Amino acid sequence: MTVQQIRLFGDPVLRTPADPVVDFDKELRTLVKDLIETMQDEGGAGLAAPQLGVGLRVFTFDIDDVVGHIVNPVLSFPDSEEQDGPEGCLSIPGVYVDTKRRQNVVANGFNEHGDPIQLVGTGLMARCVQHETDHLDGVLFLDRLDAAARKDAMKQIRSAEWYDAGKPPTIKESPHGRGIFGLGR
Repeated sequence: MTVQQIRLFGDPVLRTPADPVVDFDKELRTLVKDLIETMQDEGGAGLAAPQLGVGLRVFTFDIDDVVGHIVNPVLSFPDSEEQDGPEGCLSIPGVYVDTKRRQNVVANGFNEHGDPIQLVGTGLMARCVQHETDHLDGVLFLDRLDAAARKDAMKQIRSAEWYDAGKPPTIKESPHGRGIFGLGR
């Protein structure tokens, strides 16, 4: 298990839809462990594989001391109830914006061994599941904002210490055997 560097806003891997996992092998189990360790090291509620530069459909979560993962999630919504609350992202550090999400979600997928699992979430867990699944589709929470909120968020990003739009990107290798999955800053 190793804490990995999280890819930041501007890295193309964050805008690239991830591929379904087909091999439930040792490499996947190592990836899940690295995701959990990195997420917990950063104090995050969730972390998706693309945030580590790995283009696979898997994410981890740590909500109210419930730590887990899901591979190849497919979401459904049991009702139309919504929530609106602050949302942030480890790939966009320090930026928190009220974001509308569904209040309840059901995620069907697999564990790291390929066994079918179902995750039922409400409130913060539902928000996390939707946020991380968006990452697997190349979508950021900024895309869920109205124009005014997005403009304000972009202003925060451009003034953030970690953001350097003028810095040339560098190619980074994934430590998980999936080759090059994007450019780093």
